[in-house]
Amino acid sequence: MLYSIRIIKFAAFKIDFKMAYLNNVMIIRHELMARLVKLFSAGELEAKINSLPVELYPKEKSARGRCCVYKERMITKYKMLPLLGCDLPDEDIDLIPMDKFAKESLNREKPSDKILTVVDEACSGCVQANYVVTNLCKGCVASPCVMNCPKNAIRFTSTGQTEIKAEQCVNCGLCQKACPYHAIIYVPIPCEEVCPVGAIQQNERGVEEIDPDKCIYCGKCITACPFGAIFELSAIIDVLKAIEQKKEVIAMVAPAIFAQYAEEPGKVFEAIESIGFKNVVEVAKGAEITAKYEAIELQEKLENGEDFMTTSCCPSYVETVKKHVPGMSDKVSHTASPMAYTAEEIRKLNPEAKQVFIGPCVGKRKEAWDLGSVDFVLSFEELDAIMEGLEIQPEKMKGIQLQNYTSESRGFAQSGGVLKAVQAENPTLDFTFEKIDGIDKKTFKQLRLLEKGKNVARFYEVMACEGGCISGPGANVKSAKAKKNFINSMKNL
Repeated sequence: MLYSIRIIKFAAFKIDFKMAYLNNVMIIRHELMARLVKLFSAGELEAKINSLPVELYPKEKSARGRCCVYKERMITKYKMLPLLGCDLPDEDIDLIPMDKFAKESLNREKPSDKILTVVDEACSGCVQANYVVTNLCKGCVASPCVMNCPKNAIRFTSTGQTEIKAEQCVNCGLCQKACPYHAIIYVPIPCEEVCPVGAIQQNERGVEEIDPDKCIYCGKCITACPFGAIFELSAIIDVLKAIEQKKEVIAMVAPAIFAQYAEEPGKVFEAIESIGFKNVVEVAKGAEITAKYEAIELQEKLENGEDFMTTSCCPSYVETVKKHVPGMSDKVSHTASPMAYTAEEIRKLNPEAKQVFIGPCVGKRKEAWDLGSVDFVLSFEELDAIMEGLEIQPEKMKGIQLQNYTSESRGFAQSGGVLKAVQAENPTLDFTFEKIDGIDKKTFKQLRLLEKGKNVARFYEVMACEGGCISGPGANVKSAKAKKNFINSMKNL
């Protein structure tokens, strides 16, 4: 990993972050995961987990964004729960030692079926009302903000300016529209703002809650939260436990892996194998099958006079259709995803093996649970934390020879990749096409129009993440750097 180096020191422990992180939240989460992996590897998870918050935040250390180290310790305890794969209990965990949760994670037979959770104590810094009066307020005589507020939520202060009472504000925005000085601004709640389907909202305590009946598991809320309060329930301990128990554990790695590291792909795959996996299989194996069957299905539907067809390999898009635009169900390809086909091929050769999908996607956790053939799912972020905790360095590996797969199958990782793979399978098939590159509030409206039959193309590739899987919420690097790594990796294959 040859990106910018950031050094973080915790007590007597030091980590070299040789990758590009988006923000401090990712650094903190990565450090915590790596520490848990290190404790597991040493056989000390139960024995030393209670003291971990204190080690990370000793008295002499300043808190990062919190009022004091004591609150940091408490929030660290809460954050360790989803990283252990445990859901937050109803009772106060201050009364429960962390070793109890560590024991639970070590003894469970299978991971939780819950995908996402919000750490209440960490979700405490966002605004309670979306509209705020700034110091541009002139305290004007007309007072249109006060006069037009339907809930009497605006009052004058001793300075002559106005302020909004959060407990009474209903976020209607009339005050902002009425202010002649543009002194009232809209302050979005980051996680709510990025959710394309309105699946996350504040409860009566001001804490965000995720509605599983609406959630499409795109993971946008995770990367948007500036307090690091939203977590996937991790399967790190489950995977490491299976490896430690000498079970046959096979890693199936998404093509987006080639965008995550600057090292040669062979070195990265050897590093993954050295974690203890019996074998490391590229999901490009299944992508070739997906492209083949999807091309056949598209031709059949076009010949039968159907209006259009969409791709089906993005689980978050599939969830979007299922929960929010059900009228599109018959337009989604019935072809299975590359992960599903890869798991099927592995199962034929290794019926007793434990299969671990490694990728950048939250939605794959839901898909794996629904399929039943994939035992565990890890994000690239979790993979890198495992390497950090086990002191595995890809750049020091000799490198192994990878199997030959088509560039189109590996290209599934990028926006437009599935489209190119389908075209390559049947170059004589003539059809119009369009990419929906990322599901947001704008493109969600486009899906609504497609549901009503207002299509302008015959084939649509739909990716929940802008830029494709290489920009997924579980990725370590984003955008330009990810694209550069991917291009360089393809040259080295």
